[in-house]
Amino acid sequence: MTLDDLRVFVAVCRAGSLSAVARDLSCTQSAVSQHVKRLERETGVALLERQSRGVVPTQAGRVLEAAAAEGLGGIDLALRQLRDLVDGETGAVRVATGGTTVRHFMADAVVSFRRLHPRVSLEFRTESSSRGCFDALVGSDLDLAWVTLGPPVRGIEQRGVVELPWVLAVPADDPLASRPALEPSALHGLRVIRLPPHSTSAAHLDAACAELGIRFAADTSVADWDTALLLAELGLGRAVVPAFPGIGDSGRGLALVELPALRPLSVGWAVRRWDALSPQARAFAETVSQTCRVTSGSG
Repeated sequence: MTLDDLRVFVAVCRAGSLSAVARDLSCTQSAVSQHVKRLERETGVALLERQSRGVVPTQAGRVLEAAAAEGLGGIDLALRQLRDLVDGETGAVRVATGGTTVRHFMADAVVSFRRLHPRVSLEFRTESSSRGCFDALVGSDLDLAWVTLGPPVRGIEQRGVVELPWVLAVPADDPLASRPALEPSALHGLRVIRLPPHSTSAAHLDAACAELGIRFAADTSVADWDTALLLAELGLGRAVVPAFPGIGDSGRGLALVELPALRPLSVGWAVRRWDALSPQARAFAETVSQTCRVTSGSG
């Protein structure tokens, strides 16, 4: 059993396909299959179940995948830290983010960090959701992930940075545009643009609304917060979104109506282990955190 065997096995479990992993690794499907078969011989159990559309891990396979993903993440992190110790102020900080995170939360921090650490490269991996960021963090050598905080995830530590209040974004000529804030009674039954389905932010909003007995109606859904704002600006609906940095910048034909009764959305960092972060990754995380707190006016 080798580290390569385990890496390939985890990749197959996540992709659900031997051929897809073979393409990613630029090798044959037979070579990928040999890694899995070697693990099955050494463990004495079947790890994958073949189905018409690919493969899925068996119960034993799920146990090995979870342990392997966590162990490989720790090993990759340790190897990177050893390289950082040799390189000093060189190396890289690898970050998983959502599609618009860098623009809204990290732009100023990236400039500041680069000025202080000119020889450290920043590598960003874009994921479609916080759940995708968690998965990427567990199964790779990423250092940090910027996420909407959610339920505990095995092998991951979460640390909140800033809380974002909810606002209702409406066109400037909307009847609600002149209202500074709306109470729960005014929100029930309101037709809005739905946040990304199955996202952590959408789940948080649903839970916050349920606490107050609010039920929205929706006939449009989007992939990210910026798209929701764009559709609202075009007059295609109203959008309930977090008040992220820069949302009120001039140039948008929108009014932002505060929704103070809704529990704010917490966003921040996810890592495998804070005490195992490289000095460079820790410095970048702190730079982003400080910038966000200044921008939001908190802390």
